Amino acid sequence: MNIAASTYLNSAPLVYSFSSGLLAKNVTFLGDTAPSRCAEMLERGEAAAALIPVIELERIPHLIAVPDVAVASKFRVRSVILASKVPVETARRVALDSSSRTSQALVRILFERRYKARPEFIQRTPDPLTGCANMFEDCDAALVIGDPAMRLEADHDSHLKVYDLATEWRDLTGLPFVFAVWAVREGASIDPEVFLRAKEEGLARREQIAEEYEPVLRLPKHELLDYLVNSVNYDLDEENKAGMAKYFEFARELRQAKAL
Repeated sequence: MNIAASTYLNSAPLVYSFSSGLLAKNVTFLGDTAPSRCAEMLERGEAAAALIPVIELERIPHLIAVPDVAVASKFRVRSVILASKVPVETARRVALDSSSRTSQALVRILFERRYKARPEFIQRTPDPLTGCANMFEDCDAALVIGDPAMRLEADHDSHLKVYDLATEWRDLTGLPFVFAVWAVREGASIDPEVFLRAKEEGLARREQIAEEYEPVLRLPKHELLDYLVNSVNYDLDEENKAGMAKYFEFARELRQAKAL
């Protein structure tokens, strides 16, 4: 069975068992830094299951979210940010990281409902050699996700103002935000318990995962462990479901208004 998922730190506890843990010999793990490409693999039938941005549940027909597992944040996520050279309400041109449609839609919702502004949005792919520097070329602000966002958020010397998108969403709605879920096609013969077992093993390995990512992200292990324990929530509980439902509601309204 092929399973696709992002290799960013935020998803590492959910994929550890499939990539190198107890379940690794039962699956073929397809790792990719772009969550959107994982969704495309599931859509094309190249993967039986994938950890996908939640907006893909609205875009791709006949998908079912695996219960009780998610990549979410109750308050401050740190790895999904809007970085801006100017006060965000005055931004006129915003670059959107092309690797996650969920975060793109979230930025559009926040500009519409929280910042009361309608800048020009462009899609752009971060340059792997220069980090996210190219995202700000001729743009006032940029959506940055995953490991590059972690590095930028930790850069206290940066001239950019950083807006944590989970915090911004909580301030707007009073709810947590769900960024990604495991999804399978309707009728797929995959036991959901497999993903719960993987989650249990991965959560127990968070200290080891933080140690492995320390040289990759060039951030202290204790900071990465704090992120895995306190910034990211891996449940799909009732509060997180309510946050996801509100996000879908706002996304549909933007789509109807042709702003998404």
